[in-house]
Amino acid sequence: EPPQPTGAAAGTEDGEWSPAAERPGSSLLTRQLQELWRKSRGSLAPQRLIFEVTSASVVSDRSSKYVLYTIYLIRSGRFDKAPAAIARRYSDFERLNRRLRCRFGCDMANVAFPRKRLRRNFTAETIAKRSRAFEQFLSHLHSIAEIRRSPEFLEFFFLQDLQTAQRLTCTGMYREALATWANAYRLQDRLGVCSSGRFLLTLAGLAVCHQELDELGEAHGCCEQALQLLEAQGSHPLLGPFLQAHV
Repeated sequence: EPPQPTGAAAGTEDGEWSPAAERPGSSLLTRQLQELWRKSRGSLAPQRLIFEVTSASVVSDRSSKYVLYTIYLIRSGRFDKAPAAIARRYSDFERLNRRLRCRFGCDMANVAFPRKRLRRNFTAETIAKRSRAFEQFLSHLHSIAEIRRSPEFLEFFFLQDLQTAQRLTCTGMYREALATWANAYRLQDRLGVCSSGRFLLTLAGLAVCHQELDELGEAHGCCEQALQLLEAQGSHPLLGPFLQAHV
């Protein structure tokens, strides 16, 4: 927050300084302060997003053994009753790292990524070190605006949930689908992509599941939110279905 002037220099009620309040010889400084204040209001930094590995479990199946890391996406200064969460293994992070380096070579030059190890992958020490490294990796990526908005970065978080939720919805497993749609909603909300086509798809999935489970109030709320997003898009293919469901 910029320092607020007091007394006669307090200026107008909306936070701007009034020329009449300027003292002799201070007009240049006042204009500079006004310009800096206007610029600062137009370039506010996005709310900080924290990536926290909350658990890591060793998974064994018939053909492989790997560590599954559960990561929470937490907005700083807020308590989430139902946090957005993903579960990913080393190969998922490695694929993301490779795709981003192909597209954003310069931006990725200083981004550290934990190397693959041939031995001792499942010791508590290795898992703990990798957990911290993955947190730092995601935080560094999110701090770079171009990467933060890229489909490669965003799909790493919620594409898997969207695909699973669609499959569950199509097979009539609405309760299970609802939980997955809801997590996809929270992930997109935390990542700040609540006006995309995929977010509208998420709202449609939530509305269908709520309706099939006779949770009509919740379904209505999803349709209402979608219609607000579609206000400026009169020709969008989802507008008709949402209007019909809303009515």
